[in-house]
Amino acid sequence: MTRAKICGITRLEDAELAAELGAWAIGFILWPGSRRACDPAMAAGIARRVRRRTQLVGVFVNPTLDEVAHAADNIGLTHLQLHGDEGPSFCVEAARRTGCRVIKAVRVRGGADLHDLDRYRLVDLHLLDSYSADARGGTGRTWDWSLLARRRQTVPAILSGGLTPENVAAAIAAVGPWAVDVASGVEASPGVKDPVRVEAVLTEVAAVDDSGDPSVSAVPPGSGEHS
Repeated sequence: MTRAKICGITRLEDAELAAELGAWAIGFILWPGSRRACDPAMAAGIARRVRRRTQLVGVFVNPTLDEVAHAADNIGLTHLQLHGDEGPSFCVEAARRTGCRVIKAVRVRGGADLHDLDRYRLVDLHLLDSYSADARGGTGRTWDWSLLARRRQTVPAILSGGLTPENVAAAIAAVGPWAVDVASGVEASPGVKDPVRVEAVLTEVAAVDDSGDPSVSAVPPGSGEHS
C-alpha cells in the first residue's frame, strides 16, 4: 500500500478532510520561513481533533533539540520531518528525546544527494524533495525520479516535489515509493487546501494500489515503521 501525506496544513477543515479521506499523515510546517507555516497553538488544536485518525508530522528546518521536544510535546506529534541541515546524531537524539519517528528530508539535485542519505540509515523514513535555492519545499516542481536508482539505502522513501492529482499515479508507478507527500499540488493558495484536489490526489493514490500494479512497493521488512 502506498501511503499519502498531505502537508502544509493550517486549517482544521483541511485536516479533517484529509483524515476522513484516508491520508496516512498530515504535516504542520513549524518553520516561520515557510508560506505555509502553521501557528503551533493552531497545530495543537487541530491535532487534538484528528490524532486518532492520522499521523501528525511536524516539519522543521534547523531547529534546536529543545524546540523540537517542546513542539512534539505540546502538539502531540508522531513524526518529526527534518528539512534542514540536521546531522545523523541530531536525528537520533531528536527521536530519543521525543519518542517520535524521524523523517529526514533531502532536496535532490543529483546522485550525490542520494548517496549522502547513507549517513541517515538510523532514521525511520527518507523524504526526497525537489531542490530549490529559494525554498525548503513546496516548490511545485518535480525532479528527476530516475536518480532513485542510485539510492542504496533500504530506509523507506517518501516521494515529494511537484506531485498533483494529474501526475501522482504515474509517479507511484515509476518509483514505487513507500509514501507520497503533497502540498502545493492540492492548494487553492499557500496553506489553504482545495478540497476537490485533496480528494482527487487521495483517490489517485488508492486507485494505483487497487490496480495491483507490481511497481507499487509494500512496507519493507524491518523498516521500523509501524504506524
